[in-house]
Amino acid sequence: MKKVCAYLSIVLLLTLGLSNVVFAQKKDAKQVKEPAKTETSTMSATETAAAETASTETVTAQAEETQSFHQALKTKYIEGGVPWMTPILLCMIIGVALCIERILYVNLATTNTDKLLKSIEEKVQANDYEGAKEICRNTRGPVASIFFQGLERIDNGLEDVEKSLTSYGGVQMARLESNMVWISLFIGLAPSLGFLGTVVGMVQAFDDIEKAGDISPTVVAGGMKVALITTIFGLITALILQVFYNYLLAKIESLVTTMEDSSISFMDILVKNRK
Repeated sequence: MKKVCAYLSIVLLLTLGLSNVVFAQKKDAKQVKEPAKTETSTMSATETAAAETASTETVTAQAEETQSFHQALKTKYIEGGVPWMTPILLCMIIGVALCIERILYVNLATTNTDKLLKSIEEKVQANDYEGAKEICRNTRGPVASIFFQGLERIDNGLEDVEKSLTSYGGVQMARLESNMVWISLFIGLAPSLGFLGTVVGMVQAFDDIEKAGDISPTVVAGGMKVALITTIFGLITALILQVFYNYLLAKIESLVTTMEDSSISFMDILVKNRK
């Protein structure tokens, strides 16, 4: 429940921030579009038009030069259409949040198994199984949890210990892979939403051509540019999440292999020192 509340809080904060960005962008656009007042009434119509054109070009050039990456990103977000870009942004926010949570969990689950096995072997050789359990309790990670479950059933025989290691190992593996299916969902969902926005944008562009009654390059290029922005953002989101996803898969696979090897070594210790 705490994780869900944290994710919802992140989404709410970023959504509110995005709304402020949109309003600020509109305000800046209105300020740029306000025409400058002329102070000279003796200029001819031709000179006035030329002066206004030069002033507009200067303002545009200055705006392009001073526009930061963040401002350019906001502009493209608005051009792509807020109704279509917002779901893609939410996919990215929630997906990255899940990836960060999984990365923290997987890294905290990593244990020095060689040191742990050596400590347990010393306790088992001394017939101090309670001390071995205490070591497992004070060690974080799935490997220590599996060993603890095995030591809890040491009085029932080695066969029960082996069964508990296998069963609880599957539980720990499921915990490691938790939320991975949701990350995979957002990897496929983000580009799909981008393609959907592109198709809808192309339909709107053809509607504009039909209304204009002429295939104007300006109308076609403008509509297609806006339509393709959603696909670009969707693909970028999918690429970012895919990198995190593959990293997590590699870490989980390494942990599972470590769990299996350590379980075999743990059983060897019990068999060798069982009295």
